[in-house]
Amino acid sequence: MEKESRVIAGILLITYPTVIIGGVGLLSLLVFDHQYAANPLRQDFWRAGHAHAGVFLLLSLVVLRYVDDAALSAGWKWLVRLGAPIAAILLPVAFFLSMLSPTATQPSWLVYLAYVGAVLLALALFVLGVGLLRRSS
Repeated sequence: MEKESRVIAGILLITYPTVIIGGVGLLSLLVFDHQYAANPLRQDFWRAGHAHAGVFLLLSLVVLRYVDDAALSAGWKWLVRLGAPIAAILLPVAFFLSMLSPTATQPSWLVYLAYVGAVLLALALFVLGVGLLRRSS
């Protein structure tokens, strides 16, 4: 693993406990905050935000394991290295911040950040896949 990938992996592993703390926070809201429990749409968005954060951070670590073996230029490698972690930020932020108000009945415009993150993640994964196939041939 190249130094750049190791540094990013270290940062991701250090930040992963924030997802764990967030899960405990969501559980506390569900158990102790009746206002949170009264808005099912907000619960769904926040649950989705938390789940996407955990899964995409894990996917980011997997991507880092493979990016250095791919036949990609340095610029494409950086897109792949940073694409998945940035998506792991953008999607949860979209879910959380678009439903900040306890009485919200629809998401705010910030929900569109999820689409930006999804496109970025799809691009990073596609580029990585192509780079790995190029390397194997």
